[in-house]
Amino acid sequence: MHASRKLDMTTGPIMRLVVMFALPICIGNILQQLYNTVDTLIIGNFCGSVSLAAVGTSAQPVEFLLCIFLGLGTGVSILVSQYTGSHDIENVKNVTYTATAFLYLCAVPLSILGIFLGPFMLRLMQVPDDTWNYAVDYLRIIFLGSLGNMGYNMNAGILRGIGDSQASLLFLLISCLVNIALDLLFVAGFGMDVAGAALATSIAMFASWFFSVIYIKRKYPELEFSLLPRRLDRAMLAAIISVGLPLGLNNSIYSVGHILLQSLINAQGSIFMAACSVATKITGMANVAISSFSSAATTFSGQNLGAQNYVRLKQGALRIPLFSGAVTLCGGIIFLSCSSFLLRFFTRDTQVLELANLYIRVVLPSMWMYAVFNGIIFYINGIGVVRYPTIVNIVMLWFVRIPSAHLISKYISGIYLMASFPISFAFGMVAMLAYFLTRRWRQILTLAKEAI
Repeated sequence: MHASRKLDMTTGPIMRLVVMFALPICIGNILQQLYNTVDTLIIGNFCGSVSLAAVGTSAQPVEFLLCIFLGLGTGVSILVSQYTGSHDIENVKNVTYTATAFLYLCAVPLSILGIFLGPFMLRLMQVPDDTWNYAVDYLRIIFLGSLGNMGYNMNAGILRGIGDSQASLLFLLISCLVNIALDLLFVAGFGMDVAGAALATSIAMFASWFFSVIYIKRKYPELEFSLLPRRLDRAMLAAIISVGLPLGLNNSIYSVGHILLQSLINAQGSIFMAACSVATKITGMANVAISSFSSAATTFSGQNLGAQNYVRLKQGALRIPLFSGAVTLCGGIIFLSCSSFLLRFFTRDTQVLELANLYIRVVLPSMWMYAVFNGIIFYINGIGVVRYPTIVNIVMLWFVRIPSAHLISKYISGIYLMASFPISFAFGMVAMLAYFLTRRWRQILTLAKEAI
């Protein structure tokens, strides 16, 4: 592999490698938050609170319909990291060939399904009448860009699997610049409202996907990568599905829960919807480290499992998630202290600002627990464990978060339903820490002891 880009996670200081791997992804996440935030800023300033509400509520159907494929993309990344750790270049190539073919088999049906099923899902979510047309327009245009979105995520996962996290930063920089320019053109210039913002996002994702293909072809010629599919290996596809499908189903179950929670939010009206939409932009900026350290955890554990380096598997298991939690806690403190100032960039509506501040004060201080929870999940996903985190996710969402949100809405007030998040984060963190008491983990500890 290309030595200047690829990080070998099987040797060297663990946290230095993890930080080196996570930092470009973290910067990339900041860029991604930036162009998501630009959508909200431009819509909030040039359109209004109803348009803000439409963009915020449309994210859940998109997440639900794409999440199974994105889980399969994570499966691809896990397999690539394991084959990279064992220096099996032929199987790395085989995974990429199969993943590219599978991308095209999934993208068109998912786009069609999203265009026609999306409005039905919005009805189930009780989207208010004043927000309906805007939400449908946004949703349908976003689904037209599904191939670009899925292609980018697949290629970024392949690169993370081989240890190249810098590439994601380049891809997102391109996407961010294209999105900002087109947002200003379509929304501020042409007055296209939320449809313009959706079109800008879709075009930006296609630009990022095309660039990722060019990057892989030039930087990793040994992979013989191509834009169009070459072949689909059934055995490798079965391996991708066996690892990725449980992750995708886990994501889909989670997304259904998000849709139910969004319906509770929608029931409070467009002002509360708009407040949650802008508040999540602040919490998203405060939590950019979570997914980057989680990706690093998956690559680290996958490569070391492939290399049969059980000592390092043991050493990184708690270090990486706890470090992610510490970084997230620091970010939360910083953004909590200046949230009122930042929110005023999105809207001047005093009701929206008051509710958005409430959301941030309730949710942000607890996000460090989610960082630890998520870091452990991704770490054990990297060694092929998917059943335990799936069960924990189901219990956390369906038996903790959703019931607590309903109880809070019914017996206290709907504007405090976001308190269900810190309750579920605490449960999830404790449950994932309990994984280290299981038989499977004790086997790894035994192998690590024997290797010393």
